[in-house]
Amino acid sequence: MEAMPKISEAEFEVMKTVWEKNPITANEIADKLAPVTDWNPKTVKTLISRLVKKGALRFTAEGKTYQYFPTVQKEQCQAEEAESFLNRVFDGALMPMLAHFAQSRTLSPKEIAALKDILDRE
Repeated sequence: MEAMPKISEAEFEVMKTVWEKNPITANEIADKLAPVTDWNPKTVKTLISRLVKKGALRFTAEGKTYQYFPTVQKEQCQAEEAESFLNRVFDGALMPMLAHFAQSRTLSPKEIAALKDILDRE
């Protein structure tokens, strides 16, 4: 299995846009990100270029326009990021991380039930 590319926080924002709608052009990505970032279109195109080089995106040319597609699944990237976060912040220890989030946030009854279901399966 090929290694998951390392994706920066800014690149992850681009990927979320591509996962949401693909194929998608660079201009469409920039338009979708404009309300939530202060990036100009050139910045977005630089991030797209990096993601293509890393193998996270591929493209097809349609005339002068490139259509971008993800080559990695959102779930794969989320799993990789979660594992990286767990290792960096909690030295790989799951219990302290779970305790931190359970104590620092209010869980809804639905979320509590979902967690109990997960624990009961183990």
